[in-house]
Amino acid sequence: MSSAEHSMPGTLQSGRATRPALVKVWDPLVRLFHWALVGFFAFSFVTGDEWKDAHIASGYIIAALIVFRVVWGLVGTEHARFASFIYSPVTVLRFIAESAAMKAKRYIGHNPAGGAMVIALLLMISGIVTTGYMMTTDAYWGIEWVEDTHKVLVYSTLGLIGLHIGGVVLASIEHKENLVRAMITGRKRAD
Repeated sequence: MSSAEHSMPGTLQSGRATRPALVKVWDPLVRLFHWALVGFFAFSFVTGDEWKDAHIASGYIIAALIVFRVVWGLVGTEHARFASFIYSPVTVLRFIAESAAMKAKRYIGHNPAGGAMVIALLLMISGIVTTGYMMTTDAYWGIEWVEDTHKVLVYSTLGLIGLHIGGVVLASIEHKENLVRAMITGRKRAD
């Protein structure tokens, strides 16, 4: 092997494979928020018309999670802060086009499309929580447009979740890294 091969990540050195250097990206609070939101959203979806008390309690937990994430997006760690992943619509669209061509730049934190998805999901889930709460009040109980809006937001959010998962899979393939594992361990490849 040449000396250049000895210094490349993933090559053999002294008969052993080396691993690429990893960098901490997602702090424990971001990861806990992410997976808790996944779990409670799924639980709320399943219990919607079947187990009202549990559904409502789950909704309050989701509301608390959203409040936490907004605060953490303002004062949290580098990659958790909104300022690190909010891009202009032009940048987001350009990134999506480049990603579709499998030529997108790799980002350590959220890429432009991922950042836009974070904001979209936070807004949609905030709308779900708000309309869900409204349905428990005397003023809005039984008001059809509130329930209809709640359902439209839930199913629209499911569509966004599908796009999010598709984007994670695409970026994982394009950049040859497991983004789901990164959201579990908090670490990504440094290069």
